[in-house]
Amino acid sequence: MALSLAISPCPNDTFVFHALVHGRVPDAPPVEVTYADVDVTNTAAERGAFDLVKVSFAALPWLLDDYHLLPCGGALGRGCGPLVLTRGDREGGPDRTDLTGATVAVPGDRTTAYLLFRLWSAGRPPARIEVVPFHEIMPGVAAGRYDAGLVIHEARFTYHRHGLSALVDLGEWWEADTGLPIPLGAILARRGAVDPEAAAAWVRESVRQAWANPAASREYVLAHAQEMELDVVDRHIGLYVNEFTADLGEAGFAAVTALLDRAATAGLVPQTSSSFATAWTS
Repeated sequence: MALSLAISPCPNDTFVFHALVHGRVPDAPPVEVTYADVDVTNTAAERGAFDLVKVSFAALPWLLDDYHLLPCGGALGRGCGPLVLTRGDREGGPDRTDLTGATVAVPGDRTTAYLLFRLWSAGRPPARIEVVPFHEIMPGVAAGRYDAGLVIHEARFTYHRHGLSALVDLGEWWEADTGLPIPLGAILARRGAVDPEAAAAWVRESVRQAWANPAASREYVLAHAQEMELDVVDRHIGLYVNEFTADLGEAGFAAVTALLDRAATAGLVPQTSSSFATAWTS
């Protein structure tokens, strides 16, 4: 039977999963792939819609009863955190990072980006949050529809084109505060449908092949890159596909635990019931 897989169309996901999607991983089943933004896959995973699925680490408290967390294939790293953007001419008084009274556009209410934003803005939250499709955030801020926008991924490389400024880099804030990498996206395997150890082996082999022959996936990556320039695609992959993609390791698991423990303490997410170190095999 085919394995149902949901990933984003972003270059890091298509690069990592090219070999698995195209039947190039020995012993892996055929794959039926769905491409969707992470806010969509977060919601679909709650319904158990896919066998393997890319979700936000912030969504794990709602998902680990039904899914195993795989120790590979996801997006963690340093220097790759979400940005809070505003128009360059925005007036903000002596503390421009104070968004009290502002309307902020975010890409999803259970995204890691939004969870980091809520932790950062605790004590002085904005007046209003609007969930907006990712591609509409920067144009909306530039047009004045929103006072600020929370963005991820390739927006790090392109926000200047919209006349926007980075109010805060939430990755820099997180790393300075914790010393840990930023946990962004996770790969989950549905309990009872997929052997997590086998799935981890398939994903790791797909990652290995991606690194061994980057040219093999180029056409596939560009076909789903939403008109991204080649330079931006390469920078995107270079930033988000790293040692944590092959293995979360001690630092990766520590980062996920720290994020969700802090969020649970703040009452932003439920306390998780599973240890992250064993979640994918328990």
